[in-house]
Amino acid sequence: MNVSEKLKIIKRLSGLTQENLAKKLGVSFATLNSWINGKSKPRKSKLESIDKLLLKYTGVKVSGDDEKTAVGKKEIIHEKAKKYKDVLSLILKRVDLYDQLILSLTYNTNRIEGGTLTEDETAAVIFRNETIKNKNLIEHLEAKNHQSAIKFLFDYLSQKGKIDEKLILKLHSILMNGIRDDAGYYRRHGVRIVGSNVPTANYFKVPELMEKLIKENNQKHVDTIEHAAHTHSRFEQIHPFSDGNGRIGRLILSAMLLKDNLPPAVIEIKEKGLYLNYLRKSQLSGDFAPLEDFMCDSILNGFKIMEG
Repeated sequence: MNVSEKLKIIKRLSGLTQENLAKKLGVSFATLNSWINGKSKPRKSKLESIDKLLLKYTGVKVSGDDEKTAVGKKEIIHEKAKKYKDVLSLILKRVDLYDQLILSLTYNTNRIEGGTLTEDETAAVIFRNETIKNKNLIEHLEAKNHQSAIKFLFDYLSQKGKIDEKLILKLHSILMNGIRDDAGYYRRHGVRIVGSNVPTANYFKVPELMEKLIKENNQKHVDTIEHAAHTHSRFEQIHPFSDGNGRIGRLILSAMLLKDNLPPAVIEIKEKGLYLNYLRKSQLSGDFAPLEDFMCDSILNGFKIMEG
C-alpha cells in the first residue's frame, strides 16, 4: 500500500478534512496534497506518523514486513500449504482447531455485517446455547445459523461436493433460517449496497449471472488467490440475495480456498475498513491487486489458527 492510499483511507475513516489531517501530521496543506497526489514522498518520521494514524483508524498495522507484495505473500502461503497433505481433513480431525475456526469465522463475519456480539458472547451462544442479555433474537439466530452453515459446508466439502448453485442456495437457507421468509432464494427486487456506490445486478439477471459465475469458478485456474479474489468481488457485486450476501460470499470464499488445500480466509473485524475499501476498488476500477494482497493476509490469519 503506498502513501497516497494510506492517506485516503485515513481521511475516509477518520472524517478529518484535509486541512485537519495536515495539522495532525504537522505539515502544510500543500505538502499533504502533494503526498496524496503522489507528487512527493514524506520523510521517514512522517511515514511513521502516517502508519500510526492508519493503525488508529483501521486497527491494522501495515508498515515494515506487513507491506510485502502479494507475490511474496503467495510464495509464503504456498510454502505453508506444502506442510499439510489435506487441510480440511486436519480441521475435521482436530476438535480444537475445528471449534476455533468456527468461532473466528462466525464472530468476525457477523461483526462485519453490524453484529454486536463479542467473541466471548458468540462462543457462549454457539457452543453452550446460552442466551445473552440485552441482545435480540436475531443476533442469536445469526450466530447459530452461521455455525450450522459452516458445519454443513465443511461436511459437504469433505465429501468432494462441488461449489454450485444448489450449495449456495442451501447455505443461504441455513444462514437465514428463521430470519427471512426468502431464505434459500435469489432476490426478486432491486437492492443497493449500503454505504457504497457500487451498482448491483438487475434482479432479473441474477440467475443468469450466477450461473455464469459458478461455471467460471469451477474452471481450472493457475493462481488460487487471484481467482478467489475475482470471484468474491463479482459475487458481492451481483448481490444475489435480499440479505446475507457478505456472509455467503465469505463462506464461498472459504470453500474455494479449502478446495485448493488452503485454510479459510479469516477476515477480522478490525480489518473491515480495508476489506470493504479494496472490494469497492476492485468493483469500480478493476484494480484487484489490493484485494489480492488483503486476501493473502486473511489466509495467513487462517494459518495462524491452524498453527496455534
